[in-house]
Amino acid sequence: MTAPLVIFGAGDIAQLAHHCFTRQSSRQVVAFTVDRQYLDAPTFNELPVVAFEELAQRYPPAQHELFIALSYSKLNQLRKEKYLAAKAMGYRLASFISPRATVLNDGRIGDNCFIFEDNTIQPFVTIGNNVTLWSGNHIGHHSTIKDHCFIASHVVVSGGVEIGECTFVGVNATLRDHIKIGERCVIGAGALLLDDAAPEGVYIGAATERSKVPSSRLRRI
Repeated sequence: MTAPLVIFGAGDIAQLAHHCFTRQSSRQVVAFTVDRQYLDAPTFNELPVVAFEELAQRYPPAQHELFIALSYSKLNQLRKEKYLAAKAMGYRLASFISPRATVLNDGRIGDNCFIFEDNTIQPFVTIGNNVTLWSGNHIGHHSTIKDHCFIASHVVVSGGVEIGECTFVGVNATLRDHIKIGERCVIGAGALLLDDAAPEGVYIGAATERSKVPSSRLRRI
């Protein structure tokens, strides 16, 4: 049997995590937790919210697991900090892997990962700890996603790609095969990377410009 689960967070990501764990797995969520300064209400999703500073006394790590339900704020640094704090307190970190994801890498997935529906994870892929894969991504064979990364939806990671720690990859980005993305990179929505990316690089896809012709003059729509 799995231990009862506490979710760190009280926002949209935490609500999604609660939905996924309770509706698509057999996990029992028993509480939420946030830093004391952000404790605005005693309950969230009809469950108690406790101060993170008091969590170990209220929900001891020997009997409970934890999931850090945060996004990519401060380039994943906040999620990383809370992940490391939870580990230091002795908590085991749970992962959620959607039953509607195609996972072919023999379980090489770390803890505190959040993997949504319609992800395809090919053989020989390695996914580190505290990684979020939003819905609909392709993670190609022999690729490595290191710790604390956030991959948005419909990203194509071709074979043999290495993505460095704390990197963010935006919606519909494409990474060609056998390139290396350095730590703390930002790959914007729709970007196309054909070569290595140095650490802390920012790569922005070109935005579509408004046509000079107004929609009222388009006769075929």
